[in-house]
Amino acid sequence: MEIAPGAFHLRQFLPVAAQRALLDRCQSLLDGDVPGYVPTVRGGGKMHVRMLCLGRHWNGQTYRYEPTRADFDNLRAPSLPSELRDLASEIATACGMTLEPDICILNYYDHEGRMGLHQDKDEGARSIAAGVPVVSVSLGDTARFLFGGTRRRDPVEALMLESGDAFVFGGPSRLRYHGVSRIVPQTAPSALGIDGRFNLTFRQYDLDGA
Repeated sequence: MEIAPGAFHLRQFLPVAAQRALLDRCQSLLDGDVPGYVPTVRGGGKMHVRMLCLGRHWNGQTYRYEPTRADFDNLRAPSLPSELRDLASEIATACGMTLEPDICILNYYDHEGRMGLHQDKDEGARSIAAGVPVVSVSLGDTARFLFGGTRRRDPVEALMLESGDAFVFGGPSRLRYHGVSRIVPQTAPSALGIDGRFNLTFRQYDLDGA
């Protein structure tokens, strides 16, 4: 389960019935009144995912969290549903960690989707310094997930994250580089009826909720 100090791969944490319910929730959120979109980041490049931030919005131009989507349509970020908060806290507890999430980034990857190597370092300084974990949940097609070290040039391990898997990294692994190099088509459980992959990543912006 522990692949590095503070980093855990929980295979098949969610049974298929729970995956189905969570998938329905993700689809309704992504297509809701404040819908997901493809962000443009600094330099003008487009990301290769459709993104929706819950709780706080991540601005792809400033690399900061904010209440509204100032880089896109100025709509307020939707709230983070309580059942999603509870799920993330449960997963962190299973790894001996504590998380009281106030942010969830919901990404949809089609078969061309990917995410370059990066650190999750835009949260509050106290949260990062304390090693408060990031909790990730995968739904749908399998992703080839890259997990490196705290320096970009460190060796990278490739893991296959399947539908229902959770991945947690905190403590000494909190600032490890990670990314998604590819999505494997037609690998989702047939009961889900999905092409592509949803990924939810939960974070705690700061220890005092500021």
